[in-house]
Amino acid sequence: MTQITASMVKDLREKTGAGMMDAKKALTENGGDIEAAIDWLRTKGLAKAAKKSGRTAAEGLVAIATNDNGTTAAVIELNSETDFVARNEQFQTFTRKVAATAIDATDEAELKNKEIEGKSIEQNLTDMIATIGENMSLRRMNKMTVSNGIVASYIHNAVAENLGKIGVLVALESDADAEKLQELGRQIAMHVAAVNPQFLDQSSVDPEALERERNVLIEQARESGKPDNIIEKMIEGRIRKYYEEVCLMDQTFIMDGESKISDVVANASKELGTDVKLTGYTRFALGEGIEKEEEDFAAEVAKTAASA
Repeated sequence: MTQITASMVKDLREKTGAGMMDAKKALTENGGDIEAAIDWLRTKGLAKAAKKSGRTAAEGLVAIATNDNGTTAAVIELNSETDFVARNEQFQTFTRKVAATAIDATDEAELKNKEIEGKSIEQNLTDMIATIGENMSLRRMNKMTVSNGIVASYIHNAVAENLGKIGVLVALESDADAEKLQELGRQIAMHVAAVNPQFLDQSSVDPEALERERNVLIEQARESGKPDNIIEKMIEGRIRKYYEEVCLMDQTFIMDGESKISDVVANASKELGTDVKLTGYTRFALGEGIEKEEEDFAAEVAKTAASA
């Protein structure tokens, strides 16, 4: 039998907001499987969501670069240990150059080997680590291209031009006026930054994620004691609500609080007199999914003093 440790209970509480005893019971009931425990808590109405809600841990910058005609854009995340380094002009300049270089790369491995000022990006990072005295890493990149149209971008919490904490790309295929497409794309990108959709549309929802959600909803409905025919209707309604929460095209546009994103795009097609298709998006939030060891301020000062 899996031993339920205090760290497992702490991790589950951080992900669900459940109480200590409820978290421990959920882990015990599910043999220490944290994902199953999350679903168990949700079924019992003891957790708000099945996703982690803690603050992000890594520092650094997210950067965006776009090619001259706006048909290709890249977003990268360059991490550092502290926010002090992220405010360093040398670090910011280098991050911009990496983003610009990413336009001609296909993935992180290729990007690290591309050269900036005669040296690979990886070697440049090594040199900066030696100069600044803090560990850094190129964590990830993504690139979007349209054959006809634009890739719009938006940086949230910008610290400088094209640098910030959240970076979003939105791909719009259309032969409409580029400036008007940029305006539309930027507004949708701002929505993506704020709402953080998980999928583009219903057809792109991960089947496993959908099945998992459906199972949780079925168990929740059964606990209400209602008959099966009522439960089936309840599930249909809740799945629609799920799509509205996780699918960009089904979400309510934050700019007006009324229209679905799909309607916003359809209305733009009418206004511009030509088809507009939202074909994809990318959202990078600094440090998401990275855990960082925490220590109190006194311990940090003592550690610094000891190394001086």
